[in-house]
Amino acid sequence: MKNLKFKIKIFSIIFLAILFFGTIGFSILENIPLTDSFYFIITTISTVGYGDVHPITGGGKIIAILIIILGVGAFLGVIANSLEIMLSIREKNHRNEKINMIIGAFFSEAGTDLITYLSGFDQSLHKIRKQLVMNNDCSNKNFNLIRRKLKKYHYKIDIDKSALPELRKFFIERKDFLLRLMENPYILEHESFAELLMAVFHLAEELEHRNRISQLPEEDLDHLTKDIERVYTLLIHQWLDYMQHLKKNYPYLFSLAIRINPFDPNASAIVCKE
Repeated sequence: MKNLKFKIKIFSIIFLAILFFGTIGFSILENIPLTDSFYFIITTISTVGYGDVHPITGGGKIIAILIIILGVGAFLGVIANSLEIMLSIREKNHRNEKINMIIGAFFSEAGTDLITYLSGFDQSLHKIRKQLVMNNDCSNKNFNLIRRKLKKYHYKIDIDKSALPELRKFFIERKDFLLRLMENPYILEHESFAELLMAVFHLAEELEHRNRISQLPEEDLDHLTKDIERVYTLLIHQWLDYMQHLKKNYPYLFSLAIRINPFDPNASAIVCKE
């Protein structure tokens, strides 16, 4: 994209230079008004060529030849690269939409339940719960305020051995789904979500390789807790980004998302009057 923008800039400079100097030069050599000279330049570059204004002098003909060779090329260069940028933007938006659909599937099948489960072991959740429980009036300003709040938040999971078997079972039941997500080539284009998936897979593998969780030493439990905290931290930030995406593009999906908010202890999909 940057390379295309640079090309457009170069072609545009050349095109404008040809327009300026060509108009002045042709006007002087052919002894015609600037308006007629500019008109000739435009009709020549655009390949319309009405023929009502044409060079008579040798110098004017040389300028006309240069305009045809350089001007038309520069003009077509601007048009071609502009179209390529438009197509690139369209393709990028299409890819982003697919990625957001994948992220939505992740939260529907695993992410939201995982946040609900892990947040139950967050000893400081009360400090940010109020901000994370949103409503339909949530704006971009509100989302930015939540992000600033999260930057200062200290994520601390206090989980015991008895809770790990259930977490292990959670990942085993969703292993095939998570593997299919990892196989999607679009994932690598979304760095934060790819990092989240890698953290989730790492935690799942750590738990899968421990058959006797109840007998784990404290050092190993601390190791797993750090992995859990990593997943939990990345989950919250990715969830917040996805919620903002829904709010902006899919209000009806956002409406359901805030009713089943994993941070709301009174969450319910049922719509009722307050």
